[in-house]
Amino acid sequence: MSKTIYYACKYAPLELFAGYGATFSALDPLAESFSCAERCAHANLCGYAKAVLEQVEQSGIRALVLTNCCDAMLRVYDVLAASGKMEFLQLLPVPHQSTPATRARFARDLRRLADALQRYTGQEFDAQRAHAFFVHKPHAEGPHLTLLGAHGGSVLYDTVQKAFALPVVDATCTGNRELADVAPAALEDFLPGYAAALLGQIPCMRMDAPVSERAALVDGQTVGIVYHTVQFCDYYAPGLTAPEQFHLPVLKIETDCSRQTFTSGGGQLSTRLGAFAESLNAVPDTENKEALAMNTNAQYAAGIDSGSASTDAVILDRSGKICGWAIVPTGAGAATGARQALEQALTMAGIAESDLGSKVYTGYGREFLGDDGAAVTEITCHGTGAVLLFGDHGTVIDVGGQDTKVIQLKSGRVAKFAMNDKCAAGTGRFLEIMADRLGISQQQMADLARSGEPTKISSMCTVFAESEVISLIGRGEPRENIARGVIDSVVSRVATMAGQAAGAPYYLTGGLCENAFVVERLGELLGS
Repeated sequence: MSKTIYYACKYAPLELFAGYGATFSALDPLAESFSCAERCAHANLCGYAKAVLEQVEQSGIRALVLTNCCDAMLRVYDVLAASGKMEFLQLLPVPHQSTPATRARFARDLRRLADALQRYTGQEFDAQRAHAFFVHKPHAEGPHLTLLGAHGGSVLYDTVQKAFALPVVDATCTGNRELADVAPAALEDFLPGYAAALLGQIPCMRMDAPVSERAALVDGQTVGIVYHTVQFCDYYAPGLTAPEQFHLPVLKIETDCSRQTFTSGGGQLSTRLGAFAESLNAVPDTENKEALAMNTNAQYAAGIDSGSASTDAVILDRSGKICGWAIVPTGAGAATGARQALEQALTMAGIAESDLGSKVYTGYGREFLGDDGAAVTEITCHGTGAVLLFGDHGTVIDVGGQDTKVIQLKSGRVAKFAMNDKCAAGTGRFLEIMADRLGISQQQMADLARSGEPTKISSMCTVFAESEVISLIGRGEPRENIARGVIDSVVSRVATMAGQAAGAPYYLTGGLCENAFVVERLGELLGS
């Protein structure tokens, strides 16, 4: 069992730990599952709190100092205290403000913690040891990305850094810990200044402080912001508008502190980060740029889009004319579908693969198609295609099999984008499921919906919406009314995304282009 004292917050008094000769380490939770946490705590705890409980249990942590940074940490403390397994468990109350009264109260609470540390370590406070731990981090020099928002841990930081050619500065709630220096002194004299230093840090979102006090998190060398929030977080989700104060490009991401976010669920995160890097011209892979540079003697290039439902391939000549194309089911393996699509497109074009000067891979399976081509996100590819076909401005709406994307174009570039990737609702898969439940094809559903009166499908979740449809069928609701309700449910979600992110003219792509009624209803709701 570990004797190290763990902590989870930048307001944890690390210098005090050092003063008592304690070894200490930050929690860095990334759960394989939440089975332990959901047995001993409420299922609606945020992902970070559940991941903390998992790490404590799985790693045998028996010494922990928590702060009451939010209700979730209070619940974590309650659960661990009730477990009877902890050797040293302390909850440090942190005021929401820094005033003379709150600093005095905080100093008293620090004194109580100091007494507990003395009993646990068996050592007296050493002011020199405490002072030696005051470390000031060097500030980033040159252009960089800033990671803001809630704690994400080392894996999230590494994932973000890997996506960009520029350095990434961790300015999340746990990544921007920096205290004003406090002179070494006896404990009673040390604590008042130390309490002020802890509370004087750049305030996190739970602190009662204006947004302007967090301005120092971003400096003049920041070229873009990645803003992270944890699923079900009460503090950082409402703060999603905060990055806009900096008037810089912003990418907003959410994780649940589970490894699944970066493995089976990592395709969407990879797409978001990759598209943001492409929009900032900060893609790290130099081979990408080399692969995009067509052989000067070659007459043809190929593009392959590996989607969740279909894989599409196209052959272009040097003038941009389409010479061959193919659409095949993706099937069980992205690489197999890509090979079939490329071979069919080459056959239509009447050329050999050796005639290709370059290949570009896009779609969710782009990173699994080999290293003989450039991997580019579908967001950048859609934006580039729309600019080529239609002009420098507008909005691309891509309703795919597993997600929906809204891409705003400005001055010939992707200006910003939004993705619905948490649920099948609002995607082509949603319509497939509902058509199957009605026992008809998607085309039949569109034809029926034209003559129907909309029956409201209220559930935002595909599983619950399917249950609603089953109930409506059981009650004898006309199928045309259900079909109209299903299509209106999808279209309203897509229109809401498009209305929030961009403006006319709109360009629709994806499988739903085949559904004329969906296109009509979307145009009506968008007023364009």
